[in-house]
Amino acid sequence: MSFYIGREASKLWKRICAETTTEINLLAENWKYLLAGIIFQYIHGLAARGVHYLHRPGPTLQDLGFILLPELGQEKAYISETLFTFIFLSFVLWTFHPFLFKSKKIYTVLIWCRVLCFLVASQALRIVTFYATQLPGPNYHCREGSKLATLPRPDSVFEVLLINFPRGVIYGCGDLIFSSHMIFTLVFVLTYQRYGTRRCIKQLGWILSVCQSLLIIASRKHYTVDVVVAWYTVNLVVFFVDKKLPELPDRTNAAATLLLPLSTKDNKDGRTKEENHKLLNGNSVVDPADWRQRTQANGKILEDGHTNHADTAMNGA
Repeated sequence: MSFYIGREASKLWKRICAETTTEINLLAENWKYLLAGIIFQYIHGLAARGVHYLHRPGPTLQDLGFILLPELGQEKAYISETLFTFIFLSFVLWTFHPFLFKSKKIYTVLIWCRVLCFLVASQALRIVTFYATQLPGPNYHCREGSKLATLPRPDSVFEVLLINFPRGVIYGCGDLIFSSHMIFTLVFVLTYQRYGTRRCIKQLGWILSVCQSLLIIASRKHYTVDVVVAWYTVNLVVFFVDKKLPELPDRTNAAATLLLPLSTKDNKDGRTKEENHKLLNGNSVVDPADWRQRTQANGKILEDGHTNHADTAMNGA
């Protein structure tokens, strides 16, 4: 038992080291895109902090979702955040699964480059939207009478740049249209829908997205319009941005691709690239007209031209 555990641990360690080397090489080529995406996350947080200075509390607007869904209350507002945290951490862990599992389809660095592109495009639209029109926040700390509903004039530019993290992010007001939580949720679900392998998890992802939407409205963190706009905006952004980005390499056929030459220049037996692709897909490349009757003798395959010789050998002559 200990021998088996030691052997499997050795295989796992070798897999982690090999994957780390591969990802470091990819990181060296794509670090600028990752850094730009991370910096924009700070810019997005800074913009949300800035609009809080412009927020003016007022009566909660009439909303169909508020009428249909019962209010959870402040004591149960954590439910939507708990679900969002679960979705967020689950996706992050999935993106790092190539380090641990033998079966893999993605590269961690490349998938995060793609995810950050989706996030940046969606968040840029969000910044323009919530600065264009400021609505009175429906959340409890954004309503009339709350000390957190408005922010006093900042004493220095550093007070704005530091964004009072994390309190300034949790208790922000004014950044309503459209929901940032739904941007992350939908980008993660759409990415797994494209590059994930488990059908049940894909279905679960969409169910959790709907639950997240309903909980956000029931918690009065956003108006219904904020969630609805997020649903069609993020889907359209991912659809169009994905068409502009290069396709990710599929790792499921990587081993087979290494075994077969894909260019006629390196092909010694004269096979074309199309024939090799047929072999990768499990299809035969032999012309049916070339098939000839074959006979097996003593474990060897003999063509019909040598059948008589095989018969003679078996008779002992």
